[in-house]
This record gives sequence, C-alpha cells and structure tokens, in this order.
Amino acid sequence: GYIEYTETYEWIGDYPDPPELNADELEKLAEHPDYANFLSPDVNYERWMATHEQRKSIFELRTQLDALPRKPTISIVLPVYNTPLRHLHACIKSVQRQNYPHWELCIADDASTDVNIAEILSSYTTAEPRIKVVFRTTNGHISAASNSALQLATGKYILLLDHDDELAPDALLTIATAINEHPDAKLVYSDEDKIDRSGIRRNPHFKSDWNPDLLLSQNYVGHLCVFEHERLKACGGFREGFEGAQDHDLLLRFTHDLPGDVILHVPHVLYHWRAITGSTALAATTKSYTKRSGLKAVRSATAKLNRTALVEAGLIPNSYHVMFPIPDEPPLVSLIIPTRDQLSIVRQCIDSIVQLTSYSNFEIIVVDNGSEQPETLEYFEQITSDSIRLLPYDAPFNYSAINNFAVQQARGSILGFVNNDIEVISRNWLTEMVAHALREDIGCVGAKLYYGDGSIQHGGVILGIGGVAGHSHKRLPRNDTGYHGRLHLVQNLSAVTAACMLVRRSIFNEAGGFNETDLAVAFNDVDFCLKVRALGYRNVWTPYAELYHHESASRGKEDTPEKIKRFAAEIEFMKDSWPEALSRDPYYSPNLTLEREDFSIAT
Repeated sequence: GYIEYTETYEWIGDYPDPPELNADELEKLAEHPDYANFLSPDVNYERWMATHEQRKSIFELRTQLDALPRKPTISIVLPVYNTPLRHLHACIKSVQRQNYPHWELCIADDASTDVNIAEILSSYTTAEPRIKVVFRTTNGHISAASNSALQLATGKYILLLDHDDELAPDALLTIATAINEHPDAKLVYSDEDKIDRSGIRRNPHFKSDWNPDLLLSQNYVGHLCVFEHERLKACGGFREGFEGAQDHDLLLRFTHDLPGDVILHVPHVLYHWRAITGSTALAATTKSYTKRSGLKAVRSATAKLNRTALVEAGLIPNSYHVMFPIPDEPPLVSLIIPTRDQLSIVRQCIDSIVQLTSYSNFEIIVVDNGSEQPETLEYFEQITSDSIRLLPYDAPFNYSAINNFAVQQARGSILGFVNNDIEVISRNWLTEMVAHALREDIGCVGAKLYYGDGSIQHGGVILGIGGVAGHSHKRLPRNDTGYHGRLHLVQNLSAVTAACMLVRRSIFNEAGGFNETDLAVAFNDVDFCLKVRALGYRNVWTPYAELYHHESASRGKEDTPEKIKRFAAEIEFMKDSWPEALSRDPYYSPNLTLEREDFSIAT
C-alpha cells in the first residue's frame, strides 16, 4: 500500500526552461518592491535548509507512517485556469511524490482557453485514480472554481493548493503526524517560502502561532492551510465576490468563535509559493483588486466582533487597520509617570501628552521619587491641577512598588504606565490604545516606540531572546516594515514594555499588579504581561500609537556590584517562574534566532 518514495526536491518535468525575460519585462519586474529579494540566493536560508531539512530514508518514512494511529484522507483542492504548463506539471507532481499516500487531488478547471490544459488533466486522471477533475463550462473565477473542486472532496481534511505552487515532499506526512498529535485540531497551517523561475527557494515566512489580531491585520496564515472538512462545509465554502482575498475571507469566517487550542501551527516549510512576474508572491501590489476584497472580508469579520468598528487600508499593501469604537463618554485614563528630577525630560513628556494627545479624558499622575532640584520642585508646583496630580514617593527606587502605589491613588478605569522619557508623536496614540484596552478579551496594550534618532526601540517583546526577553526589531529604521510586515501590523504578542502600556484596572487587580518583591527594576512588565496572558487575555501591540522613548536619557547603567547582583537575581526569577513561556514564544518562530532582536534565521 505504499507509494514510491522520492528523496529529492528537484523538479521532475519534461518541459524546457521558459525563455529569458525581455528588456521590457525586466524593467517591469524591477519596479516590484520585492525585486531585490529575487536577485540572488539567500545564503542564511540555504544554510538553514541544509541543517533542518535533512532527507529521511525510505525506512524512516515508512516507520513514521506506520506509527500513525489515524491516517485520514486529505483532499487537496486545486482550482486551475490557463496555468503555464510547466508549472501545472510541477504542481501536480509535487502532490504525486508525497510521502503520505492517503490523499486525493480534486481539480476544477475554470474553463481554461488553453486547449492543452484539458488534455493534460485528463491524462493525469487516467493514470492516477486519486486525481479527480471537473471541467467547468463557464469561467467563474477562483471562488466558484474552488467550490467546484471542493464538491469532489471526500476527505476529512481539506488542503488548499494554488495551480502554480508546489508542496514539499513531506508536507502531507507532516500534517498527518501533527493531526495525530492534536486530534481536536480544526485548522492546521505551516510555514512557507517562495520559489522562483529557476527553482531557487528563498524568502521563507516563519510564522507566529495562532494570532487572531494579526489575522485581522493581514492574512499571515497564507499557505499551507488545512481545514476540517465538516466545519468548512458548515461555513459555506468560498464566497463569490471576495476574489483576491477569498482565502482570507474563509479563514476569518472559519476561525470565528473557534478556540485557539484547536488551531495548530506546524513550524515547518511545507509550501513553495511560486514567484513569477504578475504573481502576488513576487509583489503584493500586483493584484489591486485584492485590496478591495480584503477590506470587504475584514469588515465582514469585524462586524461580528463589533458592529460599530471601522476598517481601513493598513500601512502596507493588503493590510488592514481595525478601529474599535470608544464610548460616547470615554473612560478616564490614569497616566502614571514615575520620575526623579531630570526636569527637561519629564517636562517634555508631560508637555507632549497635554499638547498633542487628541483623547480628552485622562489624568496624569506624576510620582515623585525623591526629586531635590529646586527647578524640578517648582515645575511640579506649576503644573499641579485637577488633571495633573503629584504623588510623593519617599522610598528607594522600586519600579513595581512605585506603580502599584500610584494605582491605589488613580481614579481611572484604565491605567496607563508611561516612562518619564516618553514623547508623544501621533495625536491618536491614546485613542488607539484605549480602543484596544476596552476590548473584553484584550489585556495589556503596547505602543510602537522609537529612539530619538528615529530607529525602532520597541516593536513588542519577544520571549527567550537573550535568555529572558528582548524587544522586537530593535534599531531597525523607522520606516522599515519589519519581518513580513510585522512592524506595520496590529498583532498579539506575549508581552509589551511598560514604558508605554495600557491595561484595564480590573485586569491589573486580577493579575495582582507588578511584582515589587522579586522584580524591582527589570522584567516586571514582562512578568505582568505573562500573568495577564495566563488569566486568558490576549496582549496586543499596535503600530498606530507612535511615541519616542528616549531610553538612554533616563535609564542608569547596570554597572555597580549591587545592580549586577540584583539584575542577575531578576533573570533567575524569570527563568524559574516562566520556564515554559521563555522556552517557546508562541508569537515568534522557533526557526528564528534568540541571539538577536532582528527576526533573522536561527543558525
């Protein structure tokens, strides 16, 4: 009952290489923003492939297959329309050479005008009983064609495949193994990369585990994606009118109200997305209609979450910004700013908040931890008012204790923790953060912070970097989109920095506040975020709240024996308290490095 196994990734086909691009085609190709990614092989990725994709022997593959208690049939849905013949052959052959035999390939030809397509597809069905084809008489576009292919499917799971892409040889066996390990899984998705005209693989996307806010911002799930057939049918399959974003629309509907523990991310590259001129793989701007369809899909999904939420185009192509509503009477936000002297810094912070913040209902609580300079004390007297209060805190510096103390005096239902070296950039920063903080399932809300030179200071916190945690994309240029756009996308993260963080007072109390006993200075915000996450809330980071964090201006160095000892103790506390969390951040791939903060490939 075994199919013939192959141990190669090489192209198996009978068609010659396509002709080289002419000058006009090359000029058009060069206009694509991703063009530079396709000039030469990615040495780091090639090294990663050599290390992590070691081929298994036939005996090992058979042993793995035999060990599976369940061997479900996986139906592969393949809509076809005028596919270049070489790519169509490569696509189908990538299914035939799978190391898992329990599949069926369900093809719908969407009335291709190329007469060779029908002949080729018919020849495959004659030679391979697991391949089924329906020939549509009218062209209905991808949603209709996908539904036609779906009608042929009999498997328990449905895998989506585009007509010019390829599956990795172990794709189905890896998915089947994952399903056996997680039998309740309703949705399974993998990592992917791109394959160019020469067959060179590059630009891998090592994805986050289930990240619902990121999915609202962008279809990060992409390929390879496997759906439980029964639920997929209950969702109604693909919706016509969403062409260009039909997969995104399906994912949003399929995952609505679906518990996160039945959505499984397999961190292996199992799908090769073909990057050729005109394909979305090469440049997201290629197909402009995807923007309109994507907006329609996200608006439809968001309406189920909150009917009054607004959705607009995001900061990068095919991304979306969901603006959740704030009540007509906005809640009071208590912005807590601990400080000690450093008048120029704290004045800049407070002035920027007062002068640039469009959100109106907030109070500022300045917690004075022993200021002595006369000009600082005079400034505090000048600014004290109903909306700006001064709280003396006469005890040794303990960031956690200071903020816990201030929370007891705060009047707001939303708490904002703000360092004294923060400076507002975007007027809507607080509006954006409050809108997320008010969402029932959201815990901590973090902002996008820059150093004074404009480089990234905080794009969220990644667990495990440097042993405990590090800031995402630190020191990248201000306008850098980050890893697969993540610096421009609202997303869930394990933690965010309390240099600028919002949380509802009720959640703060439920989590027990900051740990002032074990984490007086470092990692108290990470620990707090993890406590909030453990309560079942999702933490979120937004690039639409932009502020400067002049970190070097106020933060002292850990350079005395006492500070070094305290910092080492805080590291050990975090490792002892959160060993599982620090070993595997669900919002960061195990295929990415923990040695740096730049999302580079692990070596």
